[in-house]
Amino acid sequence: MGQMNVELAGNILLVLFSIFCLVQIIYYLFIFSKLAFYKKKNTVLKTDPVSVIICARNELKNLRVNLPLILDQDYPNYQVIVVNDCSWDESAKALEEYEDAYPQLKVVTIQEQERYKHGKKFALALGIKAAAHEILLLTDADCHPAGKNWLREMTQNISEIKDIVIGYGAYEKTPGLLNKWIRFDTVFNAMQYLSNAIGSNAYMGVGRNLCYKKPLFFKNKGFASHYHILSGDDDLFINETATSNNVSVEINPESFTYSKPKESFGSWMTQKKRHVNTGNFYKIKHRLMLGTFYFSQIFFYLTLATLLILKIKIEIVISIYLLRLLIQLFILGKSAQKLKELDVVWLTPLFDIFIILIYPILAISNLFIKNKKWK
Repeated sequence: MGQMNVELAGNILLVLFSIFCLVQIIYYLFIFSKLAFYKKKNTVLKTDPVSVIICARNELKNLRVNLPLILDQDYPNYQVIVVNDCSWDESAKALEEYEDAYPQLKVVTIQEQERYKHGKKFALALGIKAAAHEILLLTDADCHPAGKNWLREMTQNISEIKDIVIGYGAYEKTPGLLNKWIRFDTVFNAMQYLSNAIGSNAYMGVGRNLCYKKPLFFKNKGFASHYHILSGDDDLFINETATSNNVSVEINPESFTYSKPKESFGSWMTQKKRHVNTGNFYKIKHRLMLGTFYFSQIFFYLTLATLLILKIKIEIVISIYLLRLLIQLFILGKSAQKLKELDVVWLTPLFDIFIILIYPILAISNLFIKNKKWK
């Protein structure tokens, strides 16, 4: 009788493992594959005037390196607005020099006020209000474009119908496992949000590389509905304003931006904790979609580990695992190839497990520790 119960429990566990695997495969084949097989439609060459918005607080070093690359874009009609948000370094002096040298640069300065503390959303809103043009292209002070055609590539898809263009914000390649993990995590998330956007279900974008129309911002009353939340100037705004037909994506390598990755795991954790917390404010349908995927991933590995420890039908278990892994490597690999990040894919078996270990820690830490940093 006892042997029958053990065998029954093993069979039930194997069925559950198979179900979690099936859920994962469905996500990869029918949702996340859209980026992997995406082919951009030909667009009419346009040079509509554009306003680039950058918020900067104590970003002197980054401004010296990155701002000239944005001011030297191969584009006939654009302005660059830098919001100098209460900087106490030498940013103001440097920006004054650039303003003298580049007529397309406009600096908006915010002075520190003891009685009124604000976050990045306030600074960004001021920059948008100061923009002279309808098309806005947002990036960060620590980002630089892939080349001189960044502005042209990111704005080509804006039209009467398309109010939003979601781009890819990459991290520079440096030696070490931490860098590969950060870039893998970036690709893994990009595969999801870009595929969903291609599939008319956009739920986020990244402020490092995001384009939308100024009227859309004011129609949505800016960041009013989530102004009290420290983060979300990019993903929560897109989550609110994206519809099934007003979003386009741009993955031409010339449209990418690059920024320096965190140099310690602790600083990456602090940054990522804020992003994970912001996801709690997405629309319910998006939280359910993402939650189902991550929970199925967690329970896939939990049941896998249990079956292997108990040595239950090892051949079948390994075959199911390898089937999922091959499908994952194929879809993730093709996506990473489009994003010029193919070198991180070989670490998928390791990093895939790391995701189910670190993300729950991030979620739990948000319950006890609040991030109060501006950016």
